[in-house]
Parts: sequence; C-alpha cells; structure tokens
Amino acid sequence: MSNQLGKRFECTECGAELLCTKAGDGEVTCCDKPMELKKPAALPTAD
Repeated sequence: MSNQLGKRFECTECGAELLCTKAGDGEVTCCDKPMELKKPAALPTAD
C-alpha cells in the first residue's frame, strides 16, 4: 500500500492518529496492526 502525503491514519486499538508527512511505499502500523485511513470530516453546508 502506498502512503499518500497529507493523509491521516488512526489506530483502532489505542486511538493514536498519524499524519503522513512523506509519501512512500509500505504500511503504517501501531499496536502490531495496520492503521486505518481516517475518513475526512464532513463540512457543514452553507445554505
């Protein structure tokens, strides 16, 4: 899996968050498990 610059990752075990500052190949792990890509927060609409 390629890590993309600016993407955030979250650990489902301990709740740690990581911001990718350098893109590259590999896998981001924490607590001996792969970290999940964090979903972007929804912005409120300006109606």
